[in-house]
Amino acid sequence: MRVAKGLLGLLLAMPLLASAEEIGQVSTVFKFVGPNDRIVVEAFDDPKVEGVTCYLSRAKTGGVKGGLGLAEDRAEASIACRQVGPINFKGELKDGEEVFKERTSLVFKTMQVVRFLDKRRNTLVYLVYSDRLIEGSPQNAVTAIPILPWTHAQ
Repeated sequence: MRVAKGLLGLLLAMPLLASAEEIGQVSTVFKFVGPNDRIVVEAFDDPKVEGVTCYLSRAKTGGVKGGLGLAEDRAEASIACRQVGPINFKGELKDGEEVFKERTSLVFKTMQVVRFLDKRRNTLVYLVYSDRLIEGSPQNAVTAIPILPWTHAQ
């Protein structure tokens, strides 16, 4: 019963996570069969903070396995978040709250972005990292956005 409730809660929370829009990609390794290895740039808006967009760049494995969704992508990723409008909070923010998650292997590996609020400096901090069921990776990237008034040029 607990497992069923946990799965239901997870399914209900999924829409709260941001989904990424692909901005562009570049090929890094030519593959004779299947898609090439590439670096993909994606954008997503923070689902709880209006006015913030994050840009993620990460490696995607090609070849036959990559084309079928069976390859394991590398753990490296880069992130840059920017204020793109007035910042408004759509609810209470929790430190370490997951704002984006995507699987990077068939089952056991994910890349995720979590948010922290540095109240002392009035700044939002976003961290991207990869984890695996058994062992994660210490490779990570961080970006910060000071919460400032939005002035729109007329």
